[in-house]
Amino acid sequence: MSLSLMLTLCQRSTRGVWLRPGSLNIRLVAAAPQQHHCPGRESPINQQQPNRTFLTMACVQQQQRCVSIDNINPAIKTMEYAVRGPLVIRAGVIEKELEQGAKKPFKEVIRANIGDCHAMGQPPITFIRQVLGLVSYPPLFKDPNIPADAKKRARDILDGCKGGSVGSYSDSAGIEVIRRHAAEYIQRRDGGIPADWQNIILSAGASGGIKVLMALLRCPIEGKKPGVMIPIPQYPLYSATIAEFDMEQIGYYLDEANKWGLDIAELERSLNEARKTSAPRILVVINPGNPTGQVLSRSNIEDIIKFAQRERLVLFADEVYQDNVYETGSKFHSFKKVMMEMGEPYSKMELCSFMSCSKGYMGECGIRGGYAEIVNLCPDVRTMLLKCISAQLCPTTAGQAVLDCVVNPPQKGEPSYEQFEKEKEAVLESLRERAELVARTFNSIEGFSCNPVQGAMYAFPQIRLPAKALEAAKKEGKPADTFYAFQLLEETGICIVPGSGFGQRPGTYHFRTTILPQPEKLKEMLGLFKSFHEKFLQKYK
Repeated sequence: MSLSLMLTLCQRSTRGVWLRPGSLNIRLVAAAPQQHHCPGRESPINQQQPNRTFLTMACVQQQQRCVSIDNINPAIKTMEYAVRGPLVIRAGVIEKELEQGAKKPFKEVIRANIGDCHAMGQPPITFIRQVLGLVSYPPLFKDPNIPADAKKRARDILDGCKGGSVGSYSDSAGIEVIRRHAAEYIQRRDGGIPADWQNIILSAGASGGIKVLMALLRCPIEGKKPGVMIPIPQYPLYSATIAEFDMEQIGYYLDEANKWGLDIAELERSLNEARKTSAPRILVVINPGNPTGQVLSRSNIEDIIKFAQRERLVLFADEVYQDNVYETGSKFHSFKKVMMEMGEPYSKMELCSFMSCSKGYMGECGIRGGYAEIVNLCPDVRTMLLKCISAQLCPTTAGQAVLDCVVNPPQKGEPSYEQFEKEKEAVLESLRERAELVARTFNSIEGFSCNPVQGAMYAFPQIRLPAKALEAAKKEGKPADTFYAFQLLEETGICIVPGSGFGQRPGTYHFRTTILPQPEKLKEMLGLFKSFHEKFLQKYK
Protein backbone atom coordinates (compact mmCIF):
# COMPACT_ATOMS: atom_id res chain seq x y z
CA MET A 1 0.00 0.00 0.00
CA SER A 2 1.30 3.49 -0.81
CA LEU A 3 1.79 6.09 1.87
CA SER A 4 -0.93 8.27 0.32
CA LEU A 5 -3.52 5.47 0.58
CA MET A 6 -2.55 4.79 4.15
CA LEU A 7 -2.90 8.50 5.00
CA THR A 8 -6.36 8.43 3.44
CA LEU A 9 -7.30 5.50 5.68
CA CYS A 10 -6.00 7.30 8.73
CA GLN A 11 -7.83 10.50 7.87
CA ARG A 12 -11.21 8.71 7.70
CA SER A 13 -11.44 8.94 11.47
CA THR A 14 -9.67 10.83 14.21
CA ARG A 15 -9.52 7.51 16.03
CA GLY A 16 -7.60 5.76 13.24
CA VAL A 17 -8.11 2.43 11.50
CA TRP A 18 -7.81 -1.12 12.89
CA LEU A 19 -6.05 -3.64 10.62
CA ARG A 20 -5.42 -7.31 11.07
CA PRO A 21 -1.79 -8.24 11.67
CA GLY A 22 0.08 -9.37 8.57
CA SER A 23 -2.51 -7.90 6.23
CA LEU A 24 -0.19 -5.03 5.34
CA ASN A 25 3.53 -4.50 5.48
CA ILE A 26 3.64 -0.75 5.40
CA ARG A 27 6.92 1.10 4.99
CA LEU A 28 7.94 4.46 3.63
CA VAL A 29 8.25 3.65 -0.06
CA ALA A 30 9.42 5.38 -3.21
CA ALA A 31 5.93 6.78 -3.78
CA ALA A 32 6.28 8.90 -0.67
CA PRO A 33 7.60 12.47 -0.98
CA GLN A 34 11.40 12.60 -0.88
CA GLN A 35 12.77 13.14 2.64
CA HIS A 36 16.18 13.92 4.07
CA HIS A 37 17.74 10.80 5.55
CA CYS A 38 17.11 10.29 9.23
CA PRO A 39 18.43 7.43 11.39
CA GLY A 40 15.70 4.94 12.13
CA ARG A 41 13.57 5.98 9.14
CA GLU A 42 13.52 2.41 7.83
CA SER A 43 11.47 1.03 10.74
CA PRO A 44 7.82 -0.02 10.10
CA ILE A 45 5.08 2.44 10.82
CA ASN A 46 2.87 -0.22 12.42
CA GLN A 47 2.47 -0.26 16.21
CA GLN A 48 1.97 -3.92 17.10
CA GLN A 49 -0.70 -5.06 19.54
CA PRO A 50 -1.44 -8.66 20.48
CA ASN A 51 -4.09 -9.21 17.76
CA ARG A 52 -4.18 -6.13 15.60
CA THR A 53 -2.40 -2.99 14.42
CA PHE A 54 -3.69 0.56 15.00
CA LEU A 55 -2.76 3.28 12.51
CA THR A 56 -3.18 6.95 13.41
CA MET A 57 -2.01 10.20 11.92
CA ALA A 58 0.35 10.52 14.89
CA CYS A 59 2.11 7.24 14.09
CA VAL A 60 2.50 8.24 10.44
CA GLN A 61 3.83 11.66 11.38
CA GLN A 62 6.27 10.06 13.80
CA GLN A 63 7.98 8.29 10.90
CA GLN A 64 8.44 11.58 9.07
CA ARG A 65 10.32 13.19 11.96
CA CYS A 66 14.10 13.20 12.14
CA VAL A 67 14.08 12.64 15.92
CA SER A 68 12.51 9.57 17.49
CA ILE A 69 12.88 7.82 20.83
CA ASP A 70 15.26 5.42 19.08
CA ASN A 71 17.80 8.03 18.00
CA ILE A 72 18.02 10.43 20.95
CA ASN A 73 20.89 10.47 23.44
CA PRO A 74 20.69 7.08 25.20
CA ALA A 75 22.05 8.62 28.41
CA ILE A 76 18.93 10.81 28.65
CA LYS A 77 16.74 7.71 28.44
CA THR A 78 18.78 6.10 31.24
CA MET A 79 18.63 9.00 33.69
CA GLU A 80 15.94 9.16 36.36
CA TYR A 81 14.96 11.79 38.92
CA ALA A 82 12.81 10.18 41.58
CA VAL A 83 11.90 13.41 43.38
CA ARG A 84 9.79 14.33 40.32
CA GLY A 85 9.01 10.77 39.20
CA PRO A 86 5.80 8.77 38.57
CA LEU A 87 4.38 9.34 42.07
CA VAL A 88 4.64 13.09 41.65
CA ILE A 89 3.08 12.90 38.20
CA ARG A 90 0.17 10.91 39.68
CA ALA A 91 -0.13 13.46 42.51
CA GLY A 92 -0.52 16.19 39.89
CA VAL A 93 -3.27 14.22 38.15
CA ILE A 94 -5.09 13.73 41.47
CA GLU A 95 -4.91 17.48 42.16
CA LYS A 96 -6.56 18.14 38.79
CA GLU A 97 -9.23 15.53 39.56
CA LEU A 98 -9.98 17.19 42.91
CA GLU A 99 -10.27 20.58 41.19
CA GLN A 100 -12.85 19.05 38.84
CA GLY A 101 -14.94 17.76 41.75
CA ALA A 102 -13.78 14.13 41.91
CA LYS A 103 -14.60 12.36 45.19
CA LYS A 104 -11.53 11.15 47.09
CA PRO A 105 -10.95 10.03 50.70
CA PHE A 106 -9.11 13.36 51.17
CA LYS A 107 -9.51 16.99 50.14
CA GLU A 108 -5.97 17.88 49.10
CA VAL A 109 -2.60 16.45 48.10
CA ILE A 110 0.13 17.02 50.68
CA ARG A 111 3.37 17.28 48.75
CA ALA A 112 5.95 15.91 51.16
CA ASN A 113 8.11 14.72 48.28
CA ILE A 114 10.31 17.76 47.66
CA GLY A 115 12.16 20.39 49.69
CA ASP A 116 10.10 23.29 48.31
CA CYS A 117 9.90 25.50 51.39
CA HIS A 118 7.62 28.30 50.25
CA ALA A 119 5.23 25.90 48.52
CA MET A 120 4.67 24.34 51.95
CA GLY A 121 3.87 27.66 53.62
CA GLN A 122 7.24 28.96 54.80
CA PRO A 123 7.13 32.79 54.68
CA PRO A 124 9.82 34.66 52.73
CA ILE A 125 12.42 36.67 54.63
CA THR A 126 11.43 40.35 54.42
CA PHE A 127 14.95 41.72 53.84
CA ILE A 128 15.59 39.33 50.95
CA ARG A 129 12.35 40.27 49.21
CA GLN A 130 12.99 43.99 49.76
CA VAL A 131 16.39 43.79 48.08
CA LEU A 132 14.98 41.62 45.31
CA GLY A 133 12.17 44.13 44.74
CA LEU A 134 14.58 47.07 44.66
CA VAL A 135 16.95 45.57 42.10
CA SER A 136 14.01 44.48 39.95
CA TYR A 137 12.11 47.77 40.13
CA PRO A 138 14.38 50.74 41.05
CA PRO A 139 11.51 53.25 41.57
CA LEU A 140 11.07 51.44 44.93
CA PHE A 141 14.19 53.31 46.12
CA LYS A 142 11.79 56.23 46.69
CA ASP A 143 9.68 54.18 49.12
CA PRO A 144 10.37 55.51 52.65
CA ASN A 145 9.14 52.24 54.21
CA ILE A 146 12.07 50.24 52.84
CA PRO A 147 15.06 50.48 55.23
CA ALA A 148 18.34 52.10 54.24
CA ASP A 149 20.45 48.93 54.54
CA ALA A 150 18.23 47.07 52.05
CA LYS A 151 18.60 50.03 49.67
CA LYS A 152 22.37 50.03 50.09
CA ARG A 153 22.60 46.29 49.31
CA ALA A 154 20.45 46.79 46.23
CA ARG A 155 22.46 49.81 45.08
CA ASP A 156 25.74 47.87 45.44
CA ILE A 157 24.31 45.04 43.32
CA LEU A 158 23.03 47.41 40.63
CA ASP A 159 26.37 49.24 40.57
CA GLY A 160 27.93 45.88 39.72
CA CYS A 161 25.52 45.32 36.81
CA LYS A 162 26.19 46.61 33.31
CA GLY A 163 23.90 49.55 32.66
CA GLY A 164 22.84 49.47 36.32
CA SER A 165 20.22 46.83 35.56
CA VAL A 166 19.76 43.19 36.58
CA GLY A 167 18.32 42.74 33.11
CA SER A 168 21.86 42.81 31.70
CA TYR A 169 24.20 39.84 31.42
CA SER A 170 26.66 39.51 34.28
CA ASP A 171 30.14 38.02 34.02
CA SER A 172 29.86 34.28 33.45
CA ALA A 173 31.16 33.56 36.96
CA GLY A 174 28.73 36.07 38.45
CA ILE A 175 28.61 39.71 39.54
CA GLU A 176 32.00 40.55 41.05
CA VAL A 177 30.72 42.32 44.17
CA ILE A 178 28.55 39.30 45.05
CA ARG A 179 31.47 36.91 44.53
CA ARG A 180 33.51 39.11 46.87
CA HIS A 181 30.72 39.03 49.46
CA ALA A 182 30.53 35.23 49.16
CA ALA A 183 34.26 34.96 49.86
CA GLU A 184 33.90 37.24 52.92
CA TYR A 185 30.99 35.08 54.14
CA ILE A 186 33.04 31.89 53.82
CA GLN A 187 35.95 33.53 55.63
CA ARG A 188 33.69 34.60 58.53
CA ARG A 189 32.06 31.17 58.67
CA ASP A 190 35.42 29.41 58.80
CA GLY A 191 36.91 31.52 61.57
CA GLY A 192 39.14 33.71 59.42
CA ILE A 193 40.60 31.09 57.05
CA PRO A 194 41.18 33.08 53.85
CA ALA A 195 38.79 32.76 50.90
CA ASP A 196 39.64 34.16 47.45
CA TRP A 197 36.69 35.67 45.58
CA GLN A 198 38.24 34.51 42.31
CA ASN A 199 37.67 30.92 43.49
CA ILE A 200 33.92 31.58 43.65
CA ILE A 201 31.56 30.90 40.76
CA LEU A 202 27.90 31.79 41.10
CA SER A 203 25.35 29.37 39.68
CA ALA A 204 21.66 28.64 39.19
CA GLY A 205 21.24 26.97 42.56
CA ALA A 206 23.91 24.59 43.80
CA SER A 207 22.82 22.17 41.06
CA GLY A 208 24.24 24.40 38.32
CA GLY A 209 27.69 24.44 39.93
CA ILE A 210 27.65 20.71 40.64
CA LYS A 211 26.80 19.86 37.03
CA VAL A 212 29.39 22.13 35.41
CA LEU A 213 32.17 20.84 37.68
CA MET A 214 31.17 17.23 37.15
CA ALA A 215 31.23 17.85 33.40
CA LEU A 216 34.76 19.23 33.74
CA LEU A 217 35.94 15.85 35.06
CA ARG A 218 34.12 13.79 32.46
CA CYS A 219 37.24 12.29 30.89
CA PRO A 220 38.09 8.59 30.42
CA ILE A 221 41.24 7.47 32.20
CA GLU A 222 43.20 4.63 30.58
CA GLY A 223 40.12 3.59 28.65
CA LYS A 224 37.85 3.50 31.71
CA LYS A 225 34.80 5.65 32.38
CA PRO A 226 35.31 8.35 35.03
CA GLY A 227 33.59 7.32 38.25
CA VAL A 228 31.75 9.37 40.86
CA MET A 229 31.42 8.05 44.41
CA ILE A 230 28.05 9.02 45.90
CA PRO A 231 26.37 8.10 49.18
CA ILE A 232 23.56 5.57 49.19
CA PRO A 233 20.94 6.84 49.94
CA GLN A 234 21.75 9.86 47.76
CA TYR A 235 20.13 12.95 46.32
CA PRO A 236 18.95 11.94 42.80
CA LEU A 237 20.59 14.98 41.20
CA TYR A 238 23.83 13.02 41.38
CA SER A 239 22.64 9.74 39.88
CA ALA A 240 20.73 11.64 37.16
CA THR A 241 23.76 13.77 36.25
CA ILE A 242 26.10 10.76 36.26
CA ALA A 243 23.74 8.98 33.87
CA GLU A 244 23.33 12.07 31.68
CA PHE A 245 27.12 12.47 31.39
CA ASP A 246 27.65 8.73 30.83
CA MET A 247 29.92 8.48 33.85
CA GLU A 248 30.09 5.57 36.29
CA GLN A 249 28.04 5.69 39.49
CA ILE A 250 29.93 4.29 42.48
CA GLY A 251 27.66 3.93 45.47
CA TYR A 252 28.87 3.70 49.05
CA TYR A 253 26.37 2.81 51.78
CA LEU A 254 25.81 5.10 54.73
CA ASP A 255 25.59 3.38 58.11
CA GLU A 256 21.95 3.46 59.16
CA ALA A 257 22.76 1.82 62.50
CA ASN A 258 25.10 4.73 63.28
CA LYS A 259 22.78 7.66 62.50
CA TRP A 260 23.63 7.40 58.79
CA GLY A 261 27.32 8.02 59.46
CA LEU A 262 30.01 7.50 56.84
CA ASP A 263 32.20 4.44 57.38
CA ILE A 264 35.72 4.52 55.89
CA ALA A 265 35.85 0.73 55.49
CA GLU A 266 32.72 0.98 53.31
CA LEU A 267 34.38 3.73 51.23
CA GLU A 268 37.37 1.46 50.70
CA ARG A 269 35.18 -1.50 49.74
CA SER A 270 33.25 0.57 47.25
CA LEU A 271 36.36 2.14 45.73
CA ASN A 272 38.23 -1.15 45.31
CA GLU A 273 35.24 -2.76 43.64
CA ALA A 274 34.76 0.20 41.31
CA ARG A 275 38.38 0.32 40.16
CA LYS A 276 37.91 -3.00 38.38
CA THR A 277 35.71 -1.34 35.76
CA SER A 278 36.03 2.45 36.12
CA ALA A 279 38.37 5.28 37.06
CA PRO A 280 37.04 6.90 40.27
CA ARG A 281 37.66 10.65 40.24
CA ILE A 282 35.12 12.34 42.52
CA LEU A 283 33.96 11.69 46.10
CA VAL A 284 30.61 13.36 46.85
CA VAL A 285 29.69 13.99 50.48
CA ILE A 286 26.34 15.58 51.40
CA ASN A 287 26.51 17.26 54.83
CA PRO A 288 23.98 17.77 56.37
CA GLY A 289 22.55 14.78 54.57
CA ASN A 290 19.82 14.51 51.98
CA PRO A 291 17.71 12.35 52.24
CA THR A 292 19.07 11.04 55.54
CA GLY A 293 19.34 14.18 57.70
CA GLN A 294 22.66 13.29 59.35
CA VAL A 295 25.29 15.85 60.40
CA LEU A 296 28.86 14.56 60.18
CA SER A 297 31.17 14.92 63.15
CA ARG A 298 34.51 16.66 62.73
CA SER A 299 36.43 13.42 63.27
CA ASN A 300 34.37 11.71 60.57
CA ILE A 301 35.14 14.59 58.17
CA GLU A 302 38.85 14.31 58.95
CA ASP A 303 38.79 10.59 58.11
CA ILE A 304 36.99 11.30 54.83
CA ILE A 305 39.55 13.95 53.87
CA LYS A 306 42.42 11.56 54.61
CA PHE A 307 40.77 8.89 52.49
CA ALA A 308 40.22 11.26 49.55
CA GLN A 309 43.80 12.51 49.71
CA ARG A 310 45.22 8.99 49.88
CA GLU A 311 43.12 7.83 46.94
CA ARG A 312 43.58 11.00 44.83
CA LEU A 313 39.90 11.89 44.67
CA VAL A 314 38.42 15.35 44.15
CA LEU A 315 36.08 16.18 47.03
CA PHE A 316 32.61 17.54 46.26
CA ALA A 317 31.19 18.89 49.52
CA ASP A 318 27.45 19.50 49.13
CA GLU A 319 26.80 21.86 52.05
CA VAL A 320 23.53 23.50 51.03
CA TYR A 321 21.90 22.65 54.40
CA GLN A 322 24.65 24.19 56.52
CA ASP A 323 22.14 26.43 58.33
CA ASN A 324 19.82 23.48 59.02
CA VAL A 325 21.27 21.79 62.12
CA TYR A 326 18.78 20.87 64.84
CA GLU A 327 19.97 18.11 67.15
CA THR A 328 21.61 19.17 70.40
CA GLY A 329 25.32 18.36 70.20
CA SER A 330 25.40 18.36 66.41
CA LYS A 331 27.39 21.07 64.65
CA PHE A 332 28.12 21.92 61.04
CA HIS A 333 31.81 21.78 60.10
CA SER A 334 32.74 22.90 56.59
CA PHE A 335 35.05 20.57 54.70
CA LYS A 336 37.23 23.53 53.74
CA LYS A 337 37.76 24.65 57.33
CA VAL A 338 38.63 21.14 58.52
CA MET A 339 40.89 20.51 55.52
CA MET A 340 42.82 23.74 56.01
CA GLU A 341 43.21 23.19 59.76
CA MET A 342 44.63 19.71 59.11
CA GLY A 343 47.57 21.32 57.26
CA GLU A 344 49.58 19.81 54.43
CA PRO A 345 49.18 17.65 52.45
CA TYR A 346 45.42 17.92 53.06
CA SER A 347 45.26 21.72 52.74
CA LYS A 348 46.56 21.36 49.17
CA MET A 349 43.76 19.04 48.02
CA GLU A 350 41.27 19.99 45.32
CA LEU A 351 37.90 20.72 46.91
CA CYS A 352 34.63 21.93 45.40
CA SER A 353 32.02 23.03 47.95
CA PHE A 354 28.47 24.14 47.21
CA MET A 355 25.89 26.44 48.78
CA SER A 356 22.39 27.50 47.74
CA CYS A 357 19.71 30.05 48.59
CA SER A 358 17.06 27.34 48.10
CA LYS A 359 17.45 25.76 51.54
CA GLY A 360 18.49 26.99 54.99
CA TYR A 361 16.10 29.58 56.41
CA MET A 362 15.73 31.25 52.99
CA GLY A 363 13.88 28.61 50.97
CA GLU A 364 14.04 30.63 47.75
CA CYS A 365 13.98 27.50 45.57
CA GLY A 366 12.49 28.93 42.39
CA ILE A 367 14.80 31.95 42.18
CA ARG A 368 17.82 29.67 41.61
CA GLY A 369 20.83 31.16 43.34
CA GLY A 370 23.95 29.37 44.55
CA TYR A 371 27.73 29.31 44.56
CA ALA A 372 30.63 26.91 44.26
CA GLU A 373 34.00 27.52 45.88
CA ILE A 374 36.79 25.73 44.03
CA VAL A 375 39.98 25.38 46.08
CA ASN A 376 43.46 24.41 44.85
CA LEU A 377 42.41 23.99 41.22
CA CYS A 378 45.22 24.05 38.64
CA PRO A 379 45.26 27.51 36.95
CA ASP A 380 45.07 25.92 33.49
CA VAL A 381 42.06 23.87 34.58
CA ARG A 382 40.41 26.96 36.04
CA THR A 383 40.81 28.64 32.64
CA MET A 384 39.00 25.72 31.05
CA LEU A 385 36.27 25.91 33.70
CA LEU A 386 35.70 29.60 33.02
CA LYS A 387 35.56 28.86 29.29
CA CYS A 388 32.96 26.17 29.97
CA ILE A 389 30.68 28.40 32.03
CA SER A 390 31.05 31.27 29.55
CA ALA A 391 29.11 29.16 27.04
CA GLN A 392 26.14 29.34 29.44
CA LEU A 393 26.40 33.17 29.45
CA CYS A 394 25.59 33.80 33.13
CA PRO A 395 23.52 32.57 36.06
CA THR A 396 20.23 34.36 36.68
CA THR A 397 20.88 37.81 38.15
CA ALA A 398 17.81 37.58 40.40
CA GLY A 399 19.29 34.44 41.94
CA GLN A 400 22.61 36.24 42.38
CA ALA A 401 20.85 39.11 44.17
CA VAL A 402 19.14 36.73 46.61
CA LEU A 403 22.43 34.94 47.24
CA ASP A 404 24.00 38.29 48.07
CA CYS A 405 21.43 38.74 50.84
CA VAL A 406 22.44 35.34 52.24
CA VAL A 407 26.19 35.97 52.20
CA ASN A 408 25.90 39.67 53.09
CA PRO A 409 22.99 39.79 55.58
CA PRO A 410 22.09 42.72 57.83
CA GLN A 411 24.71 43.34 60.51
CA LYS A 412 24.18 44.36 64.12
CA GLY A 413 23.33 48.05 64.27
CA GLU A 414 21.70 48.15 60.82
CA PRO A 415 17.96 48.92 60.65
CA SER A 416 16.97 45.49 59.23
CA TYR A 417 19.06 43.43 61.65
CA GLU A 418 16.54 42.69 64.40
CA GLN A 419 13.68 41.76 62.09
CA PHE A 420 16.00 39.65 59.92
CA GLU A 421 17.33 37.70 62.90
CA LYS A 422 13.84 37.25 64.34
CA GLU A 423 12.46 35.85 61.07
CA LYS A 424 15.51 33.63 60.51
CA GLU A 425 15.39 32.14 64.00
CA ALA A 426 11.62 31.61 63.81
CA VAL A 427 12.03 29.50 60.66
CA LEU A 428 14.92 27.45 62.05
CA GLU A 429 13.29 26.90 65.46
CA SER A 430 10.07 25.73 63.83
CA LEU A 431 12.05 23.31 61.63
CA ARG A 432 13.85 22.00 64.71
CA GLU A 433 10.52 21.28 66.44
CA ARG A 434 9.14 19.60 63.32
CA ALA A 435 12.30 17.48 62.95
CA GLU A 436 11.80 16.13 66.48
CA LEU A 437 8.07 15.59 65.93
CA VAL A 438 8.56 13.61 62.71
CA ALA A 439 11.20 11.26 64.10
CA ARG A 440 9.27 10.73 67.34
CA THR A 441 6.01 9.99 65.53
CA PHE A 442 7.53 7.56 63.04
CA ASN A 443 9.28 5.67 65.83
CA SER A 444 5.90 5.24 67.56
CA ILE A 445 4.40 3.44 64.53
CA GLU A 446 4.61 -0.34 64.31
CA GLY A 447 7.17 -1.47 61.76
CA PHE A 448 8.88 1.93 61.49
CA SER A 449 12.37 2.93 62.61
CA CYS A 450 13.65 6.45 62.08
CA ASN A 451 17.01 7.99 62.94
CA PRO A 452 17.03 11.46 64.50
CA VAL A 453 16.68 14.24 61.96
CA GLN A 454 19.91 15.95 62.96
CA GLY A 455 19.77 18.44 60.10
CA ALA A 456 18.56 19.27 56.56
CA MET A 457 14.80 19.01 55.83
CA TYR A 458 13.99 15.31 55.57
CA ALA A 459 13.37 12.08 57.43
CA PHE A 460 14.26 8.73 55.85
CA PRO A 461 12.57 6.06 57.98
CA GLN A 462 12.84 2.35 57.35
CA ILE A 463 9.60 0.39 57.06
CA ARG A 464 9.26 -3.36 57.57
CA LEU A 465 6.58 -4.62 55.21
CA PRO A 466 4.60 -7.87 55.60
CA ALA A 467 5.37 -10.76 53.25
CA LYS A 468 1.95 -10.49 51.61
CA ALA A 469 2.64 -6.84 50.78
CA LEU A 470 5.93 -7.84 49.17
CA GLU A 471 4.09 -10.46 47.10
CA ALA A 472 1.43 -7.96 46.04
CA ALA A 473 4.11 -5.46 45.00
CA LYS A 474 5.87 -8.14 42.97
CA LYS A 475 2.64 -8.98 41.14
CA GLU A 476 2.25 -5.31 40.19
CA GLY A 477 5.87 -5.15 39.04
CA LYS A 478 6.77 -2.41 41.52
CA PRO A 479 9.45 -2.15 44.21
CA ALA A 480 7.74 -2.73 47.55
CA ASP A 481 8.37 0.80 48.82
CA THR A 482 6.93 2.25 45.59
CA PHE A 483 3.88 0.00 45.98
CA TYR A 484 3.45 1.32 49.53
CA ALA A 485 3.90 4.95 48.47
CA PHE A 486 1.32 4.69 45.68
CA GLN A 487 -1.27 3.24 48.07
CA LEU A 488 -0.48 5.99 50.58
CA LEU A 489 -1.04 8.63 47.90
CA GLU A 490 -4.30 7.13 46.63
CA GLU A 491 -5.79 6.73 50.11
CA THR A 492 -4.50 9.79 51.98
CA GLY A 493 -3.24 12.29 49.38
CA ILE A 494 0.24 12.24 50.94
CA CYS A 495 3.00 12.28 48.31
CA ILE A 496 6.38 10.91 49.45
CA VAL A 497 9.39 9.50 47.57
CA PRO A 498 10.13 5.76 47.93
CA GLY A 499 13.59 4.84 49.14
CA SER A 500 14.34 2.97 45.93
CA GLY A 501 14.56 6.39 44.25
CA PHE A 502 17.52 7.29 46.47
CA GLY A 503 19.12 3.87 46.78
CA GLN A 504 19.11 1.60 49.84
CA ARG A 505 20.61 -1.67 50.99
CA PRO A 506 18.98 -4.66 49.28
CA GLY A 507 16.13 -6.10 51.31
CA THR A 508 15.39 -2.84 53.13
CA TYR A 509 12.56 -0.40 52.41
CA HIS A 510 12.46 3.31 53.17
CA PHE A 511 10.85 6.51 52.05
CA ARG A 512 11.78 10.17 52.21
CA THR A 513 9.43 12.79 53.54
CA THR A 514 10.13 16.45 54.09
CA ILE A 515 9.56 18.08 57.47
CA LEU A 516 8.36 21.22 55.65
CA PRO A 517 4.56 21.15 56.05
CA GLN A 518 3.65 23.83 58.58
CA PRO A 519 3.13 22.51 62.14
CA GLU A 520 -0.64 21.95 62.07
CA LYS A 521 -0.55 20.49 58.57
CA LEU A 522 2.38 18.27 59.58
CA LYS A 523 0.47 16.92 62.58
CA GLU A 524 -2.48 16.20 60.32
CA MET A 525 -0.19 14.44 57.82
CA LEU A 526 1.45 12.29 60.48
CA GLY A 527 -1.97 11.31 61.84
CA LEU A 528 -3.10 10.24 58.36
CA PHE A 529 0.18 8.36 57.92
CA LYS A 530 -0.26 6.41 61.15
CA SER A 531 -3.88 5.53 60.37
CA PHE A 532 -2.99 4.41 56.84
CA HIS A 533 -0.11 2.24 58.00
CA GLU A 534 -2.23 0.47 60.58
CA LYS A 535 -4.82 -0.37 57.90
CA PHE A 536 -2.06 -1.41 55.49
CA LEU A 537 -0.68 -3.89 58.05
CA GLN A 538 -4.14 -5.31 58.69
CA LYS A 539 -4.73 -5.71 54.96
CA TYR A 540 -1.50 -7.60 54.29
CA LYS A 541 -0.84 -9.47 57.53
